[in-house]
Amino acid sequence: MHAQASSHTTTTTERGSFALARCSCGWTGPARRSRDRARADASDHAETANGNG
Repeated sequence: MHAQASSHTTTTTERGSFALARCSCGWTGPARRSRDRARADASDHAETANGNG
């Protein structure tokens, strides 16, 4: 059995008044006015994508 090492590296970027979460896999979260919510979106994606959620 092979262990799958899938690492999802998330970041947040800003576009005007909005913050967006992005991942190295190509996923992009919705535009948010709240930077905290964009970071939470990124965290949720990384946990789900890595099988922890």
